[in-house]
Amino acid sequence: MATDILKNLVIEKLSTVYDPEIPVNVWELGLIYDIAFPKPDEIIITMTLTAPGCPIADEIVQQVHDVVMEIEGVSSVTVNLVFEPMWTPEKMSPVARLELGYDI
Repeated sequence: MATDILKNLVIEKLSTVYDPEIPVNVWELGLIYDIAFPKPDEIIITMTLTAPGCPIADEIVQQVHDVVMEIEGVSSVTVNLVFEPMWTPEKMSPVARLELGYDI
């Protein structure tokens, strides 16, 4: 599968994962910093959270892993949770900013 097609599928899957406290998905929130494809069937996702002390961090990371593993042909997904650079509301997409009432 071509990398650009696979990346679009990954983004589509990531768009189904929500922080239960925020009604916007992790992709639109800007929590996904990088999607890498070291091999055609291997994906490495670098992500953050809105706050380092998030009580459900493990659940969100597991959900990201699980939804991406659903993609046909993917045999390995690694999710790296980082806090540098720190997430800020400026990382949100215009859609997320509008939904959450931030000025665009």
